[in-house]
Amino acid sequence: MHRYRIIYDCDNTMGLKNKDVDDGLTLMYLIGNEEVELIGLTSTHGNGTVEEVHENNLRIMNLLDKEYKPIFKGGDLKVGRISEAAKFLAINASRYKGEITILATGSMSNLYGAYLYDENFYKNVKNIVIMGGITKPLIISGVEVKELNLSCDYEASYSVLTSGADITILDGHVTLQALFREKELNTLKNSSSEVLRGAYEEIEPWFNSMEKTFNIKAFCNWDAAAAMYITNKEIFNENFVYIKPNIEDLKSGIITLSEEDKGFKVNMPNKIIDLDKFNSILIEKWGKL
Repeated sequence: MHRYRIIYDCDNTMGLKNKDVDDGLTLMYLIGNEEVELIGLTSTHGNGTVEEVHENNLRIMNLLDKEYKPIFKGGDLKVGRISEAAKFLAINASRYKGEITILATGSMSNLYGAYLYDENFYKNVKNIVIMGGITKPLIISGVEVKELNLSCDYEASYSVLTSGADITILDGHVTLQALFREKELNTLKNSSSEVLRGAYEEIEPWFNSMEKTFNIKAFCNWDAAAAMYITNKEIFNENFVYIKPNIEDLKSGIITLSEEDKGFKVNMPNKIIDLDKFNSILIEKWGKL
């Protein structure tokens, strides 16, 4: 029984050399979750170019060998934001008014493009769940990590964050807690499931890269945290705040907080309560593919 209608707008680079894997793992989670109706997949830029991401989305979906899901190529600052992906977002938000959750884990270009195509887009969606943004410097093992998702198209981010839509933001600070550790990696490696062993093969190079870069035996499953919030809110500590976005701060991905009742009210969960449960659910749903 489907409880959640989702369009996933992502910058999936899982399997590409020296690129993050979390979007691909999130896609696997959504497809493997029987409570999720994945309406479609839209490709955006961020971890890679739109072209790289779109080709990779097609590759991953073919590897998973699942029933056909619409996959649409997005726009960027060069070709323009009103793309096939933007139109798909707008048309389906209008078709299923108040029913669609947009899960956005890359740039906000396609969402802004959907609004430019249909000015009622933000009103038509049920809610928007975003992975991105910071409120202070993001530090991993003493190394500062630059924000990507909101900064790479800051004008689009400003449009989304000031839209008045029902918005939840899983920022870099809370998603930094979504660690996929060595014990989870070994669970995949030793599994009897071909899918889980395949996930291990996709993850291991990135896992090793993170160990070399940050000296930790884990990687941050940033985007999966945003998907998990949609389906399992009980794992998170919700945190309603007011924000007052401005273009200059968004150029660095900074979400400016404001005083209560001033600005736009959003939910910015600030803690993953049970990391073991978080990872257990992920692996369980991957195993159903």
